Amino acid sequence: MTPPNVARRAAAHLRRADPMLGDVIRRVGPCKWVGSSDHTHFGFVLRCIVYQQLSGKAAATIFGRVQELYGGRVPTEPELLATRVPKLRAAGLSGRKVEYAKELARRSHAGEIALHELHALSDSAVIEALVSVRGIGRWTAQMVMMFHLGRPDVFPELDLGVQKGVQKLLGLRRLPSPERTARVGERWAPYRTVAAWYLWRSLELPA
Repeated sequence: MTPPNVARRAAAHLRRADPMLGDVIRRVGPCKWVGSSDHTHFGFVLRCIVYQQLSGKAAATIFGRVQELYGGRVPTEPELLATRVPKLRAAGLSGRKVEYAKELARRSHAGEIALHELHALSDSAVIEALVSVRGIGRWTAQMVMMFHLGRPDVFPELDLGVQKGVQKLLGLRRLPSPERTARVGERWAPYRTVAAWYLWRSLELPA
């Protein structure tokens, strides 16, 4: 869970640490990052799988249909495992995403990954556990840490929006590589999650 007022404290720290980002913070206003969710760990990771490579609206529609199969809630691992593939496909999931979701449920239910203990793991251990599941990469693991576990110092260097935010902030002619993006992000520790949130919002500001 995110400690109370962490976003406000983070923004104050970032303004002091980096005047350029501080100007973005001033223009955007208070940070509205909410670093926790009401989903179970399994439910949130399942949601991430559903949302991959889809627009937010389309993904929300499909995820809603999946929940409707279980009375309007996220299924448990055994419930998902017991659901036939055609039923999940009819809800809008691709064949590949059904495979990913089933593998996540199977491995979590079998205790092969510590999914129910994610909140107690270090950032690196969370990434290691999640990326061991087929269909889950580093970016997805970082989204879980940022928007479900409420970790304040995560910087998604693979995210295109964050890369564009760094490019705009520094006035770069070319989009920075993930490696350069990560190096730039080091200056914003220990509040890189909030820095990333402001970089996303900066893309909505006039040039």
